[in-house]
Parts: sequence; structure tokens; C-alpha cells
Amino acid sequence: MVKVAWHPLYAHPLPEGHRFPMLKYELIPEQLLHEGLITEQHLFAPEVLNEDVVLLSHDKNYWKQLRYLTLTAAEQRRIGFPLTAQLLERELRIAQGTVDGALYAKQFGIAFNVAGGTHHAGSNWGEGFCLLNDQAIAANYLLDNGLASRILIIDLDVHQGNGTAEIFYDEPRVFTFSMHGDRNFPFRKERSDLDIALEDGLNDEQFLDKLDGALSELLKHEPDFVFYLSGVDVLESDKLGKLALTKSGCKERDNMVLQFCKQHNLPVQVSMGGGYSPDIRDIVEAHCNTFKVGLDIFE
Repeated sequence: MVKVAWHPLYAHPLPEGHRFPMLKYELIPEQLLHEGLITEQHLFAPEVLNEDVVLLSHDKNYWKQLRYLTLTAAEQRRIGFPLTAQLLERELRIAQGTVDGALYAKQFGIAFNVAGGTHHAGSNWGEGFCLLNDQAIAANYLLDNGLASRILIIDLDVHQGNGTAEIFYDEPRVFTFSMHGDRNFPFRKERSDLDIALEDGLNDEQFLDKLDGALSELLKHEPDFVFYLSGVDVLESDKLGKLALTKSGCKERDNMVLQFCKQHNLPVQVSMGGGYSPDIRDIVEAHCNTFKVGLDIFE
């Protein structure tokens, strides 16, 4: 049975001006249940991630600042919202959901996290609404426990996975691939193993052609596990994305990645990533399409 990580704290209310993006974390599971794509048995509520697992990916001093809520005002501004104990708990549950999802993916082929994709968090910093890097944490957990030997991270959020690239810069067992807007946040990019920078206004055909070419190259790493970040901020409707993908193009992107995983017998954990279209229905539909594609391919 395909498992989906979700916890009520995912929709943690933030200060005014930050609440709208959190709505999707309530609406995605509601929509999936409404359409009969999943049942309550598919959902699981992750616990709080253990400190020892955090420290496989993040610097000890940075973790202490998070744990004791001592980040400076400037560091909190870089993250994008005030640091609170409840916000930290939310991030720890999201990261545990991705760790658990990776274990479920090894059992069932695929697993999802309704949240996650916190790829701007580096080893010793938080940035862009990301405190802890959920997929980096889960990748290091698999490696540390001998549950994977060569991992591929496919990041198709419109923003570069700069934190992921930094964490794994000197780790040959993890291949980081990011396909992102060239002139979009973060404006100081890190170096992934493979970066494809996209020009503004790129359409479905152009995007999918570049992705098709990249996927064949990724097999050279000989991965035995995949993490997929499926941000929907690539949509033309997204107010931050600057690309021009339709919802059908975004769905085909997911189909290409997940068919690639299925074809090569690669278990895959999927985290949702960004989405900032003004109409919440566009965000929820595009994210739910990712689940639909995955369920069609793997169930």
C-alpha cells in the first residue's frame, strides 16, 4: 500500500502574509480522500525526528540554535518567518515523514510526503522558508543505515536546491540534479552534480525535452534509490516561478520521472516542494496530479 505522510501541524498557522501557502497542506489530503485516490489507511502521521538523525546532515551549532530558538534576527529573516518551538516541531515532523517515506518506498516502490522539499536549508543555515532539509536528512539516514548505497536526488522545483547541493558537495554516493529557473531565487547558486538552468518563459515542450535528455544521463550514477522534489511553482500561473508550464505539462513531468523510476526498479520518495499560484485550486490540482500519476504507475 502506498503511504502518504501528513500531520495536522503541516498546516501550522504563520504570521499574517505567510498563511496562504500553508492552506495546501490541509487541502491536498482532503482532495485525495474526496476523489477516492487514497483512504485513511494510506495516511500516516510522522513523529518528531531524532536529533541524531538531524546531525547526519546539519551542523551541530546550527542545530543548537534551532533547538534553543537562538537564531539571530538576520538569520530568521533569511528563513522568512520567526522561529518558534511549534515551527521547529513542524519541520522535524516533516523530515521524519520523509525518512519514514523512504522506508515505505523501499517496501512499496513509492511513498509521498504532503509537505517537504525543504531544499534551501544547508548544513548550517536556513533559507527560503526551509529550516531542515528533509530529503537530505532521509538520504543520509539511508546511507548511514546501509539501506542504500547510491542515491539520486531529482529536484524539479523552480528554485535551485542549493542547500541539498551544499550538503552533498563532497558525497560521491549522492548525485544531486536540479533543473531550475536561472534568474530566480536563490540568486547565489550552489553547485549540484548536474544543474540545468532554465530561461524565463520556458514552455511545456522545451521543459520536457530538457528533462528527457537529463534522465538518460542520470542512470550513469547507477542509483539504487531516488528522492524526487516535485514543486509546482513551474506553472505559468505561479507568481514566483517565471516559467510557462501548463498543468498538463507539469503532470507529464511527473509521469516522466516516475516512469523512469518504475522502469529501472528504483524506489522513490516524493516531497511536494513549492507552489505559489494566486488561485489555491491551481496549486492543489497540480500537486494532486503528482499523487495520481504515482498511484497509477506503482499501484
